[in-house]
Amino acid sequence: MIPEDNQPAGWLRDYGGIEADIRRMREFADRLQDEVSRNYAPHLSYIADDMRAPIPNPADAFVELVQFLQAHHETQKATVTMVWDLAPATGRLAGAAGHIAAAYDDSDAFSSARVGDVEQALAAPSVATARPAPPLADPTAAEPGRVVLP
Repeated sequence: MIPEDNQPAGWLRDYGGIEADIRRMREFADRLQDEVSRNYAPHLSYIADDMRAPIPNPADAFVELVQFLQAHHETQKATVTMVWDLAPATGRLAGAAGHIAAAYDDSDAFSSARVGDVEQALAAPSVATARPAPPLADPTAAEPGRVVLP
């Protein structure tokens, strides 16, 4: 009987095993981390500048515009969170792939990692550090002198 940790996921059990080339996994981990650090993270400051562009505060009487700008602000905050969290999450994935590749490097070219090994590697702290997300000004906030009255 094969231990549960060595079994594929329940929905994959009828499909057979999934094979992974450990050497290519190491290459994947290195390239993924390099891609994030060289081609993604440096552009976050440009995105922050675009996201902080001021939006004029609407007239309070134009309720639909106020509601639209509130929804826009909430969507903008959610987008910034996702964009800023991508680098550490991708770094975590690259780190996990590198850890699995290192752990199974001595084995034959195609080896099966246990589910517990993969979960443990994904739970490890990320090597990429999260940058703080830029603060976004709410265009509908009650600030003296900014509200345009009809």
